[in-house]
Amino acid sequence: MDEQNRNLILATALSFLVILVWFILFPPEEVERPITEAVPASQSENADLPSVGSETGVTNTAPSEEVIEAGRIPIATEQFAGSLSLRGGRLDELSLLRYNETIEEGSPNVTFLKPTGTDGAYFAAFGWVGVDGVGADAVPTPDTIWTQESGDTLTPTSPVTLVWDNGQGQVFRTTVSVDEEFMFTFEQSVENNGETVAMRPYGLLRRHGEPDYLKNFFILHEGLVRMTDGELEEVDYDKIADYSVDEREGVQASRLDVTENGWTGFTDHYWMTTLIPEPGTAFRSVTKYFDSRDIYQTEAVMPVETLSNGDSVTVTTQLFAGAKEWAAIRDYEKQGVEGFLDSIDWGWFFFLTKPMFWLLHQLNVVIGNMGWAIIGLTLVIKTIVLPLAYKSYVSMARMKELQPQMEKLKEESGDDRQKMQQGMMKLYKDNKVNPAAGCLPILIQIPIFFSLYKVIFVTIELRHAPWIGWIKDLSAPDTSSLFNLFGILPWGTPEAGSILALIFIGILPIILGVSMWMQQKLNPAPTDPTQKMIFAWMPWVFMFMLGSFASGLVIYWITNNVITFTQQYLIMRSQGAKPDIFGNIRESFKKAAPAEPDKKKDK
Repeated sequence: MDEQNRNLILATALSFLVILVWFILFPPEEVERPITEAVPASQSENADLPSVGSETGVTNTAPSEEVIEAGRIPIATEQFAGSLSLRGGRLDELSLLRYNETIEEGSPNVTFLKPTGTDGAYFAAFGWVGVDGVGADAVPTPDTIWTQESGDTLTPTSPVTLVWDNGQGQVFRTTVSVDEEFMFTFEQSVENNGETVAMRPYGLLRRHGEPDYLKNFFILHEGLVRMTDGELEEVDYDKIADYSVDEREGVQASRLDVTENGWTGFTDHYWMTTLIPEPGTAFRSVTKYFDSRDIYQTEAVMPVETLSNGDSVTVTTQLFAGAKEWAAIRDYEKQGVEGFLDSIDWGWFFFLTKPMFWLLHQLNVVIGNMGWAIIGLTLVIKTIVLPLAYKSYVSMARMKELQPQMEKLKEESGDDRQKMQQGMMKLYKDNKVNPAAGCLPILIQIPIFFSLYKVIFVTIELRHAPWIGWIKDLSAPDTSSLFNLFGILPWGTPEAGSILALIFIGILPIILGVSMWMQQKLNPAPTDPTQKMIFAWMPWVFMFMLGSFASGLVIYWITNNVITFTQQYLIMRSQGAKPDIFGNIRESFKKAAPAEPDKKKDK
């Protein structure tokens, strides 16, 4: 094997090894937040919300599971079907009409929010906590039964208003509206017709247990996500458990004071709920975990409002609830939700993943198909790195021309490795050849490949996105299989994730293996038997390794191989080299000749 081929193999192997070891040994560091013990709300205007929204009121104990029957207000938009509960004014029943659980015909819509009493309950609620002059029974909580004052159905053109009179001089109202996408707006107001009072409005998100569809994959963040004055924080569900509530010692919570702009919520693979106080408003972000009930809770607690007799106040909080669609989230960021695009997990290579997805999105808008958009993205990427690839392939062509001189130098040097290395360096220098130039495209390709893998894995735009024929979901592996000869035989395919599925791969992985194999045939096989065997097996090893990867990623790799093959062939021809592709293919099928005996040893 010549020096260039050896560099290529070493660069590939070492680069993948470095990335793998790095992510295993040094996962993204979680930002530590102060964990403080809350004090009862009546003791201080700056008190935390001990257990705001607990079904038993404002206490330090875990929420109860008692379900109080109450009426409901339907929600009807192009995005949602669901309802608001008059119990606490909770948004606790929401299905996403444009998303199904699977690609199978008749698959139910994704159910996003669920009421207490159902498996995996998950809801948003808004209320007030008394500070001075107001008892716990005089403020609305997530248990309060509200009265429907106006509006029959919540739609983008018809908000609804809920009202509750505490009988002690304060009347509370909550007006709920929704836009055409995923944003709800809750306007909380109070009119004071009694003595001076002080209270704090809040919004909370409560989730009973981890979601059933939790991926638990290192490349994806699932759990708490919050932006606080320009700083993004991501905490996995298992880390949120550190913010646990102990009934004997009080509440332990992650608490952070936000001075101007921020938001807090829970993010899953494709779905998210986020509390967004009005921009420019200070608030306190609190996250806690009720260990006895396995409940995760995050809160946005607004500043104290003091009202004299005859005063009124209105506080507005937005709630994003739905799919993490890039275009919708980008528009909300433009409308003033600071850093909202960062709620999508772009990863360490965000400087690549963000522009890469932007370009993929724009191509999809023009083409109308994500599979062809991925191919278009590959063409753009290969065009951008073409100058570097050109230098690399020119260097490889010149190295090929120097091959006879290199072989002669090896014969003359014998076992003197130092003499051979010095001769090689002189040969490279005299002919202006850089032996490391061929490694650069591979080193650049690794972060590009990883970034695209991240984009395809985390963005909802690839979920259930079809390409052609049998490829119905670009975020999932190729569903065809050798097991039934790609649908010719009258039986199904192995279950995804099984050993048989790993062996009986689909059409796309096979095309990938062939494309890698053809790319190898631009150069003769190495003469060393061990190196020759490694080269011979490499395409087929990658074929099975990537067989379970998302179809979109395999399409990218196939396209990349085809373009690379074409570029390398044309550039080598332009430099006078004539790759004997068919000759190299014929040579690869010949049996290896038996090794000749060492005549020197015989003598």
